[in-house]
Amino acid sequence: MLRELKASDPRFRPVSFGPGLNLLIADRTFASTEEQSRNAVGKTSMVELLHFLLGADKTPLVTRRENKSTTFELVMDWPGVDIPLKVRRCGREAAKVDLDPDILGHDPDTLFPRGGSVGVREWRFALERGLFGIREGDAGLSGRTLLGFYLRRTEKNGFADALRPNTQTNRHHATANLCYLFGMDWALAQRYGDLSEREQTRRKLSAATKDPVWKDIVGRSGDLRGQLTVAEHRIGELRSQIAEFQVVPEYEEIRREAERVDARIRALREQDVVDQRNLADAERSMEEAREPGHDYLERTYAEMGVLLGDQVRARYDQVEEFHRAVVRNRRQYLEEEVARLREKLVASERERKELGDRQAGLLRTLKEGGALDTLTVMQSALAKEEAHKQLLQRRFEAVRTLEQSRRQIDQEKAALEDEVQSDIEARREQEQQASLLFNRFAEYLYGDARAPYLTFQARRSHLEIELKLEADDSTGISNMKMFCFDLAWAVIAHRGGRGPDFLVHDSKLYDGVDERQVARALELAATVTREEGMQYIVTMNSDDLAKAERMGFDATPHVIEPRLDDSDTGGLFGFRF
Repeated sequence: MLRELKASDPRFRPVSFGPGLNLLIADRTFASTEEQSRNAVGKTSMVELLHFLLGADKTPLVTRRENKSTTFELVMDWPGVDIPLKVRRCGREAAKVDLDPDILGHDPDTLFPRGGSVGVREWRFALERGLFGIREGDAGLSGRTLLGFYLRRTEKNGFADALRPNTQTNRHHATANLCYLFGMDWALAQRYGDLSEREQTRRKLSAATKDPVWKDIVGRSGDLRGQLTVAEHRIGELRSQIAEFQVVPEYEEIRREAERVDARIRALREQDVVDQRNLADAERSMEEAREPGHDYLERTYAEMGVLLGDQVRARYDQVEEFHRAVVRNRRQYLEEEVARLREKLVASERERKELGDRQAGLLRTLKEGGALDTLTVMQSALAKEEAHKQLLQRRFEAVRTLEQSRRQIDQEKAALEDEVQSDIEARREQEQQASLLFNRFAEYLYGDARAPYLTFQARRSHLEIELKLEADDSTGISNMKMFCFDLAWAVIAHRGGRGPDFLVHDSKLYDGVDERQVARALELAATVTREEGMQYIVTMNSDDLAKAERMGFDATPHVIEPRLDDSDTGGLFGFRF
């Protein structure tokens, strides 16, 4: 139970809380102008300060220049401690929380427990254990989320959705924490969140595979399967070659000799081409080399009527003999050249055959073995291929998992839906308790004509908590539905030892609510908290309270100090900022 909220700044107006219904009222003074508003008197700030002292992150409220050096203090009851616990925290040193007594480290046998400082994270763990009974292994439950339900924050749109403490909270996470308060199987509800995260991841990856860039990185299972086959074949070949590989000590010398032999064979072939062309030319020249004659001259002169003399004939005989000698010499030279070229070609062919045999032997030696460096290169290539195969295998498994994940997630959703529905039926007593309390509270406000009820229903994608109140969707009725819902889970959690004995609502909850329902809600809160030994703290404007009083509600026993107003010093902090 909360006892007192105060601060080191003497201008701050301490707020004292008691059991049952606590009304923190904000008045409008006679001197107020139309421009002045009670929105800044401190009603919402009180809720923000409670959150800050109960482990929330620092907010602009406590880090403002006017408040940064102020130490705020909350006095509250703590389970197992006979004296009230004092919690102090300052915006300047928001990472530290002072506890007095030191509930996290003092010796239980010490006569006078002393205070101590702890980190915010440690304080949050203590709140989870002390106020909610959350164990260390209860992943998915959060003290801060639960406190968001107990102290709904206007600054975080805490009154926008009854099933979430604020609009930023994941719905599955919020539902799991509500199930804990109701005594339902919260772990099953949390599994909806796990499946939802997996499905969102699958959708993002599936979308990425359609992207031109990511498609080459992620790939498709069919393509990757083919690449794996090729990689495995390469690895098999390399392993076989390495197993059969023999290191030849004189490998480099043999390789150089093989290169020399190959060069000589190529040179011989090139020379053979030249010699064959020369041989063909020589043989053709031999056929064309004939002895010249002069009979054609005699015939020519005879036809012209000229008779050649003996002297002229003698000269032609000399010329003819000279030409015959030239032809004979040329034919002899050509015959010798042809013989030489033929012999050279035969020798070249013989040498090429010998060199070819030698080359074959050298290459066979090189093929059967190799240098140590070659073996090292082959082993390095094998290692790279194996690493590439492992990468392909991981990509293939990831893509195959992605391709199968949709079907698997759908199957798990169907199985979870059946499991959750079976659990709801097994916990029929808890569901009935929640529904009856909600029904009782809603009927107290609106009567039984609206047939109010609360149900838990397993769906394919989420666990649905349905709040039913046959009425229009006006803001006032939605707010009162939230009031009944909050009061129901707070009572059930308190009875089961899963939650504290206080509940805090800001005045925003009563915006747009008919005066009759305001009066009935305050009467109901006073009755329930008295019966259950609990505490309900609510901030309210005086004109809204006046509506309830006109309907017969006696607010006097429940109004707490101080009574705030919109004057310069009448707000919670004692000054305007």
